[in-house]
Amino acid sequence: MTIAEQVGAPRIVPGRGIPYPCGDPNLPPAAERQWRRQLVQRALDAVAVAVEHPTIFEVDDVNA
Repeated sequence: MTIAEQVGAPRIVPGRGIPYPCGDPNLPPAAERQWRRQLVQRALDAVAVAVEHPTIFEVDDVNA
């Protein structure tokens, strides 16, 4: 169980980790920009969905 689930966050869009919540330094710059766009789009989609319990909205991986 993630920390977000433990505290009862209704919508969870996981990033790469605590040090890099909105980026991935292991990706080349173009792939990282693409991944960030997907992260933001997924978060916007998550806000538009009604949820009754903590729900995880995964972001598709970007191939480097």
